[in-house]
Amino acid sequence: MEQYASSFISYLARQRGLSESTLESYNRDLRQFLSYLQDRNTTDIHEVTRTGILLYFSTLKNCGKAPATITRISVTLRAFFQYLVRERIIEHDPLVMVELPKVDKKLPRTLSVEETEKLLDMPDPSTPLGLRDKAMLELLYATGIRVSELISLNLGDVDNDLRFLRCCSESGKERIIPFGNVTAEWVERYINESRPHLISKEQDAALFPNRLGERISRQGFWKVLKKYGKEAGIEQDITPHTLRHSFAVHLLDRGADVRAVQEMLGHADVSTIQVYLNKTRPNLKSVYDAYHPRARDRSNSKESE
Repeated sequence: MEQYASSFISYLARQRGLSESTLESYNRDLRQFLSYLQDRNTTDIHEVTRTGILLYFSTLKNCGKAPATITRISVTLRAFFQYLVRERIIEHDPLVMVELPKVDKKLPRTLSVEETEKLLDMPDPSTPLGLRDKAMLELLYATGIRVSELISLNLGDVDNDLRFLRCCSESGKERIIPFGNVTAEWVERYINESRPHLISKEQDAALFPNRLGERISRQGFWKVLKKYGKEAGIEQDITPHTLRHSFAVHLLDRGADVRAVQEMLGHADVSTIQVYLNKTRPNLKSVYDAYHPRARDRSNSKESE
């Protein structure tokens, strides 16, 4: 069974273009399942049954695995067995009749506009590192990019004249995202006044270096964000994704087109941002009841007659 697992992971890397972290997740889930089978003396992939898989899910639940974790594992196994059927290694997919566990999507943590503005005002732009931090936070909130995309930006990826940046996700997909005048001014000032004092070599391409002149790391930016969040007096735990979520919610809350926000976030499926819509439009039912002519209570309308 090990050879099938290895060929499946190679297929994902070659054909699906998944990121390293996603591939590691698939590989880890699959290896754990195969180890479970071996512990029960199942050494032939053809011996895996629907009942056996349901028992595995039950075992995971009894071991205290979170519903979201079990759902992720079930997605991995479904993709694996579909691959085996497609390659004609097995004839029937044992997961065909298995209903995958459903997990309610939690609303993402976001900041209010006021909290966001307070956070962005924390860095001291009179120092090279403070001006760098100001530019990073402004750019992250203005574009909604992931922290991995932010720290991977090179100097040539940002066009301040046209006010857009070019970034690539971990899967290699490129997208163009606009940003406003305020962000452009801070980034331009940072590039001209601060970056020359931070880079270790003139030919270094990294847009945001650390205090040693090397490209800032994910952990380095995380510390920067935590520092300013604490200084701003924001009680909730702030992560780089908090600004990404806030970017989406603030746009949608002001009537931005859903598909435009989807494209800027880099989501392949518009349904992925449904969780943001749930947060920005909690009173949709009350609006409908208040304004639609067919939504009024019929008994009340009869009494008025």
